[in-house]
Amino acid sequence: MRDQPIERIVDLIDPAAQRLSNLCVSQARDRIRSGSADAVAGIPGSFAIVARDGSTVRMARSLDRPMRYFLAKQVDGPMLVVADRIDAIREFLESEGLVAQFHPSYTRMVPAHHVVEIRLLGCPDPDATYVRFLEPAASDATDLDEIGRRYVGALADEIALWLTGLPAAGPIGVCFSGGIDSGAVFLATHHAMQRLGIPFTRLKAFTLSVRGAGGEDLPQARRFLEALGLGLFLEPIEVPEDWIDPLAAVGVVEDYKPLDVESAAAALALLRGIRERYPDWRHLIDGDGGDENLKDYPIEENAELTIRSVVSNPLLYQEGWGVGTLKHSRTYSGGQSRACTRTYAPARRYGFDGFSPFTRPALVRIASGLPFARLAEGDVARLYALKGEIVSRGIRSLTGHAMPIFPKRRFQHGARAGGAFPLGEPEYRRHFLSLYR
Repeated sequence: MRDQPIERIVDLIDPAAQRLSNLCVSQARDRIRSGSADAVAGIPGSFAIVARDGSTVRMARSLDRPMRYFLAKQVDGPMLVVADRIDAIREFLESEGLVAQFHPSYTRMVPAHHVVEIRLLGCPDPDATYVRFLEPAASDATDLDEIGRRYVGALADEIALWLTGLPAAGPIGVCFSGGIDSGAVFLATHHAMQRLGIPFTRLKAFTLSVRGAGGEDLPQARRFLEALGLGLFLEPIEVPEDWIDPLAAVGVVEDYKPLDVESAAAALALLRGIRERYPDWRHLIDGDGGDENLKDYPIEENAELTIRSVVSNPLLYQEGWGVGTLKHSRTYSGGQSRACTRTYAPARRYGFDGFSPFTRPALVRIASGLPFARLAEGDVARLYALKGEIVSRGIRSLTGHAMPIFPKRRFQHGARAGGAFPLGEPEYRRHFLSLYR
């Protein structure tokens, strides 16, 4: 069988879900079509876009959302199906009578920060090629005050840009636990709203609490805001225990990694509670990506990691071990490039338009370019302490607030005491595969 160009491209991604500022979707598509890394790096906002240039197809996305593709064989030539969900690809293939070709492991994820290029396709299919469009902004700065000003300043700029793109009326919600990331997002949002003249009556801080479970996040969120005289913004969302359902979350995020599944289970409960209370609420902002940027993950919980590997790989937590490496999954990508579904998919499920400013390229570039090896000096405890130091100094510089800093606790563990989940990766993986029998 001779090589044939792609006969048909089916783009199942909702055009209304693209979130671009100062650029329309067709202009962004032209940049991706060009294949220029610099042109794609300049696309402002949240996007997942496919473009065709003759016999070449190029795809690119931002860090905060998934983008998947599948190549189906037809008599007339290959068909490329692009979507943000695996089940959407399967449903389309079923409608075309091609579902026998499908398996979830045959789908491919476009890795964040890369232009994926597919040229002539036939039998066998050549592998895609990848062009990186985001590079760390390497810096020798070790002054934590200076780093904090730059990092939180970029956070405030991204939030202000997001706010100016929202409707002139309507509520604005922060997914809030009182931790470093959600705390910084809330304070930077509050500051930007004041600067832009947006009424504070539009703002709420939503905190998840499992009814009767004695979770720690709600008391922490209350202490955080009351310490700053901002307690009036807190709105607890209390949910029953059975709303925290990790197996249901597996189907929503289409993955089986425990930390991401369990985070999504908590997110689904929070968003369901908000949606039931406020049927028309749409705009939410969160702190997802803050841990990845400033390398605040317990190294001891991953046998593959050492402090040396963490500080020597600038984008390790955003991209995993990286495109082209042995452990990079072409089905799922790696790092937050894979884990973005834990935030994106629950928001889409309940009709929210979410925004994760820590995933924006400006913040990723600053954070990934920091000299972590010099800052941590080989000390794991020192590495863990950096995020609180950097963010609190930046918030003080931006707002004048002395931001409370509490011990790290994952979102899914703060809504109820103990926070343990009884199932693990084998059970989640089996359940995921059972959805496609």
